[in-house]
Amino acid sequence: MNDFQDKVAIVTGAGSGIGAAIARELAERGAILIAADLDLPAAQEVAGEIRADGGHAHAVEVDVADAEAAERLVAFAVETGGGLHLAVNNAGIGGPNENVADYPLDGWKQVIDVNLNGVFYGMKYQIAAMLNSGGGAIVNISSILGSVGWSGSSAYVTAKHGLVGLTKTAAIEYAQQGIRVNAVGPAFIDTPLLSKNLDEETLGQLAGLHPVGRLGTSEEVSALTCFLLSDRASFITGSYHLVDGGYTSR
Repeated sequence: MNDFQDKVAIVTGAGSGIGAAIARELAERGAILIAADLDLPAAQEVAGEIRADGGHAHAVEVDVADAEAAERLVAFAVETGGGLHLAVNNAGIGGPNENVADYPLDGWKQVIDVNLNGVFYGMKYQIAAMLNSGGGAIVNISSILGSVGWSGSSAYVTAKHGLVGLTKTAAIEYAQQGIRVNAVGPAFIDTPLLSKNLDEETLGQLAGLHPVGRLGTSEEVSALTCFLLSDRASFITGSYHLVDGGYTSR
């Protein structure tokens, strides 16, 4: 499939896990990929793999919590590819594990800055560039915790709930100007970040929370994300789509 041929796409958090899978799929389908990550060597590795497979990709270091950095990222995409058509706001962090009354103020600020403010900064400049390019599509990577709670993760849950509201509002505002905005909510996904920080017993317990009996894969999240970015999803905007193995159905 070459349905993204010559379209310029930004993916944040593209250096690993879900972001890397989305970056690879978009490039495989013809996009000019801007792989953005705070970890520049990781983004460079993904971009290099894409180029080695015959695709077009550039790596950019970006701190999504910095509005000026978000603006520079979009400017680079426009300068490099001639416009901006697609964006996936995927970069995020987990944050401290504490109950609300004990939650550290600096931890709260950092999670909100990255997971919510960072998406707002990205969209602010992405939408302006897409309007100049004749339209486009944005997918914001939320979480199942954009619809349910999780003890000890108040900042993360708050940010992901807010992200869904931001998505819906932007979708309404720009629907008639050719820009679609949707959110995807993964459950627990088998990424290096998860497997490196949790033991086998804990991973097994997490898998058991999903009625399908396993963790999800980054490629499964990418498949839905790329569908929502494609013209096949032309009548879908302002929606929040779960990739959760039935987790939220319990």
